Amino acid sequence: MLIAFIAYEGMTLLDLVGAYDPLARLRTMGFMPELHWEVVAPESTVTDGNGMEIVADAAGTPLTGYDMIYVPGGMSTRHLMHDAPFLTWLSTAASCPLKVSVCTGALLLGAAGFLRGKKATTHPSAFRLLEPFCSEVLKKRLVDEGDVITAGGVTASIDLGLYIVSRIAGKAIATKIREQMDYRFVMSHSEIHVSSVP
Repeated sequence: MLIAFIAYEGMTLLDLVGAYDPLARLRTMGFMPELHWEVVAPESTVTDGNGMEIVADAAGTPLTGYDMIYVPGGMSTRHLMHDAPFLTWLSTAASCPLKVSVCTGALLLGAAGFLRGKKATTHPSAFRLLEPFCSEVLKKRLVDEGDVITAGGVTASIDLGLYIVSRIAGKAIATKIREQMDYRFVMSHSEIHVSSVP
């Protein structure tokens, strides 16, 4: 499995790292040695919203060939959701089997056309911005529409990472990773919406 962690100027770093940590443990703890990932960005280096520089493994290359793309949020999404070159680049992930976002990363998935006819969530402050891009905005911590998963605000990134671990490797492995992380919060079923997948 190959994951593209999308990075861009002004992103919220915890949005990315919160899910990266449990997902990376699938390999580092020996559960999925075949798992690989790359940080992919429009440029070779980008800076998060607080000034930390991130060096990309791949820059500006088409997002084809990945099994999953992961899009974090950040204040700059309000600009990027109208940035045609960025959206053209992001839309090259159309063939990717699983598209995931946390926080306002959903605005970017939506602007790229990946949320049409789907339910989704995002940071509560961006619910109205997300409405034009999807069939319904749900006030949930996580929404799983099969080939697209969206999650709420920044701290939901850890829950999202563990949820994806559970989905691709099983609940038992997700529990082991959560315990290794000493992460004690567990989402209730009422905080998750899962659509029936044909």
